[in-house]
Amino acid sequence: MKKLLLYLFLLFAAFADAQEKLPVVYLPENLTIHFISPEPVQYVDISDKNLIGDLPLKNVIRIKLKDSLKTFTGSVITIAGEKYIAQYQLLPGYPGVPTEINVNQADTRPLDISGIGLSQNQLKLLCLKLYTERADKKLDKVKAFGLKGQVNHIATLGDYIFLDIGFKNKANLKYDIEDFRFKIDDKKVTKATNVQSVEISPVFVLSGVPSFSKYYRNIFVFKKMSFPGNKVLRAELSEKQISGRVIALSINYKDLLGADTIDF
Repeated sequence: MKKLLLYLFLLFAAFADAQEKLPVVYLPENLTIHFISPEPVQYVDISDKNLIGDLPLKNVIRIKLKDSLKTFTGSVITIAGEKYIAQYQLLPGYPGVPTEINVNQADTRPLDISGIGLSQNQLKLLCLKLYTERADKKLDKVKAFGLKGQVNHIATLGDYIFLDIGFKNKANLKYDIEDFRFKIDDKKVTKATNVQSVEISPVFVLSGVPSFSKYYRNIFVFKKMSFPGNKVLRAELSEKQISGRVIALSINYKDLLGADTIDF
């Protein structure tokens, strides 16, 4: 019995010591605290039934004390992103304390989750890096309906493929984007009736611009793909009705094999 009591005492002491070392966030009555994560939040644990919280945005957590609460002595919140986990000690606070808390790298520990790859924030930084670079290789171009499309750049990093695609609109009509689809098609088939078409979706898109007047440029990120030489990857931009202009670029597998690499 004495050994058990000693073990429990040491365990409680270790837990208390670990909790005291956590970053402290003060939680006043009648105020909401927002945690801002550098990447999308995957999991949140609020270890106190006297607290309420939600995820109004994919990288924002908000918590507050319940209105009916009489006293609050403290608690712990655990936040897990795509590549990190962080814990904060919540203590009673007063008006005037910060209500926006940035989840800084110094407060986090890395998560080693097999297969998760790069985070959305890391992909965005790599896309922005690629956006500033100029490629020397000549890739596919197409003209139709007053539009000129071009594959500006193809780059890779590990299992990721980055496609930098741009369009110029020479018409006086603004182009309202209906959809941007990517399909693996037979080279000899150009019509949408192709039953052997395989549609693929990017894991990340740099910009969600819904329309453009003169110029459009975006970077699309895909996980590693392969397809035979008799097929191509088609990037098809379609316009909202009534005009409904559709223009497609073709990317050969050899272009993917010859892609540049991005330094991370």
